[in-house]
Amino acid sequence: MNTLPPRAELERAYLARDPAYDGLFIVGVRTTGIFCRPTCPVRSPRPENVEFFPSAATAVFAGYRACKRCRPLAVVNQPDWAAALVERIDAAPAARVTEKDLRALGVDPATVRRHFVRHYGMTFQAYTRARRLAVGVQSLQTGATVDAAAFATGYESVSGFREAFGKALGRPPGDAAGRDPLFLTWLPSPLGPLLAGATAEGLCLLEFTGGTDLEAQLAATRRVFDRPPLPGTNPHLDRLRAELDAYFAGTLRAFTVPLVYPGTPFQRRVWDELQRIPYGETRSYRDVADATGDAKAVRAVGRANGMNRICIVIPCHRVVNTGGALGGYAGGLRRKQYLLNLEQLARERDE
Repeated sequence: MNTLPPRAELERAYLARDPAYDGLFIVGVRTTGIFCRPTCPVRSPRPENVEFFPSAATAVFAGYRACKRCRPLAVVNQPDWAAALVERIDAAPAARVTEKDLRALGVDPATVRRHFVRHYGMTFQAYTRARRLAVGVQSLQTGATVDAAAFATGYESVSGFREAFGKALGRPPGDAAGRDPLFLTWLPSPLGPLLAGATAEGLCLLEFTGGTDLEAQLAATRRVFDRPPLPGTNPHLDRLRAELDAYFAGTLRAFTVPLVYPGTPFQRRVWDELQRIPYGETRSYRDVADATGDAKAVRAVGRANGMNRICIVIPCHRVVNTGGALGGYAGGLRRKQYLLNLEQLARERDE
């Protein structure tokens, strides 16, 4: 789904080097073949000589190379205003933030909406409601009554809390008591946003996401883990964020975040074997089948590889066809090639 603003707005933003748009789009310069952030300090080219992309990855796929001045392929944080909004919500989830409040902060509500839809798969107001519900779930788990949880999260009535809870999570509030939620967060990467999920036991979800498949991803997550998925974080997601930054910087060879990956015994054998493939190397589907003890299970290995829910950390991108062709990849073959190139270059640099 293309979430880019109208071209006139894009041109105004990049000509003004508006920091409010950093992270929302990428500028490709046809005359040089280079792509930049909207805030790149290099002199802006004429509007007729540029095209706009929703992410650095799409610019790479279109044949552009990254600007060495503004480094658009580096893993970046959110724009300052977006990070400040998320921090504000985390600090006081029960507080309401209206469009009037956003304008008082100097942020256009339409820009906020586009940013949250693109990076979180929901509008800003939907995100704030989900964060309130997350706090409500945590309150219920620590022994609070439904009434207390409702008022602690800013709902004016218990019935309103019950209705919102049931609509979002598919179960009444009382069912959340004593249950561990699955916390979800969205992490930036040079290849587009990643949806990450973790329970108290460990990381259980890491997938590239986009507006067209996010709803299906969330539905599958709820079905597999039978837990309420809620925006938030926990120590495992905090560790993952730091480790992914190091991985994309080419300095991390092995992840240490605990993993949770339910599946059939065969699927788990395949996923275990994937984690034994050394950084910077590849194995064929047949190699993995041999390692699992069933040389005839090449197709089954391919299916299990495609069903891996924790990309990069369980490195299914390191499995290729016999002969070296890339094969398949749920995140797209260009992302797979990028990850393989990243690891190979980092390994060669260190040898």
